[in-house]
Amino acid sequence: MTDQEFLEAALGLEAPWRLDRADFDPEAERVDLYLAFERGARFPCPVCERASCPVRDTKERTWRHLNLFQHHSFVHARVPRVICPDHGVHQVHIPWAREGSGFTLLFEALVMGLLPQMPVRSAARFLGEHDTRIWRVIHYYVGRARSQRSMANVRAIGVDETSALRGQDYITLVVDLDTRAVLFATPGRGADTLAAFAKDLSEHGGDPANITEVCCDMSHHYIQGTAENFPNAQITFDRYHIVQMVSRAVDEVRRHEASSRPKLLRNTRYLWLKNPENLTVKQAATLEYLQTREDTLYTVRAYRWRLLFNAFFEQPSRDQAEAYLQEWCKRVNQSRLLPFKGVVRTIRQHWEGILRWHTSRINNGLLEGINSLVQAAKRKARGYRTKANLIVMTYLIAGKLQLVITHTK
Repeated sequence: MTDQEFLEAALGLEAPWRLDRADFDPEAERVDLYLAFERGARFPCPVCERASCPVRDTKERTWRHLNLFQHHSFVHARVPRVICPDHGVHQVHIPWAREGSGFTLLFEALVMGLLPQMPVRSAARFLGEHDTRIWRVIHYYVGRARSQRSMANVRAIGVDETSALRGQDYITLVVDLDTRAVLFATPGRGADTLAAFAKDLSEHGGDPANITEVCCDMSHHYIQGTAENFPNAQITFDRYHIVQMVSRAVDEVRRHEASSRPKLLRNTRYLWLKNPENLTVKQAATLEYLQTREDTLYTVRAYRWRLLFNAFFEQPSRDQAEAYLQEWCKRVNQSRLLPFKGVVRTIRQHWEGILRWHTSRINNGLLEGINSLVQAAKRKARGYRTKANLIVMTYLIAGKLQLVITHTK
């Protein structure tokens, strides 16, 4: 095999394409491969695939290719435009790169293979490219994979927000609770985010009327968005957020009491937020001491109410759970713990959605895990310049998309 035959085989060239010449610049550590096609060659129409269309003219193009040994390599070719009797003049498809890209398909496959292992900026430095060019590749392939996704079978969704930028800046995530994949991500966390998802769902073969289960927190925006866009859906309020609300009430009691009992409650914040089985040995000893004092702390009482609330999720049936929650709310209202009275008001305002857990048994634990992955990737990358970049990385990390590296439009 000659050198030319070797390079043509490595590039996967087929007639009428051939390697015209290869130039090597050792000082620049660069290899330039120049491709050409045989004189008089004809190409298929890129629109209708009609064979044997004559060439009208050509345009010089360059693509970054995989390194040849340790040297950057570039592919050059005059790309022809053909005349189709039915569709006029169009540029032909070339087998080594997609239209509009400055990289070969093999180079883009390398890019997409590196991204699960390192941040985009690190991948760009490794490849010797500006990260803006790498982001274009990611947006293209993720966008194309999403456009080909079917949502026809989506029935149960989880909705939650995750931090995008500093301050009160979020994106909303919608996850298919059956396939455990992120279906949709969009800036904001208002009711309009669910309207945007309903539109996207329809565009991907789904039907908003087929959504029967929605799991979300008690945000009125998500409640409103569900009611307006998914007429047959029933809401289950996420167990994690409900328990978190009760835990915040315990912490509020602790903070208020710590101002008058600082020695007893100093450095005990996380003690009250854990279940007994998760306490460290030191925390368990501190809790036992505080619980056995003659003058019972308000914080201890609040902690016991939290543990009693957890038992709501252990009730064997919906009817028993409703009776248990009624009794819990009644007894809490008789206590002197004002933060817990606020919890009771919130529970009563969202009664059916909280009880619904005992029917649907769905929660957003999956979304909490996805949020952790997204935030970990964001920290590793030291943040993303735009929400669009954060969203595309969310799809890449948790969208379970079928990424296919081809030149297809």
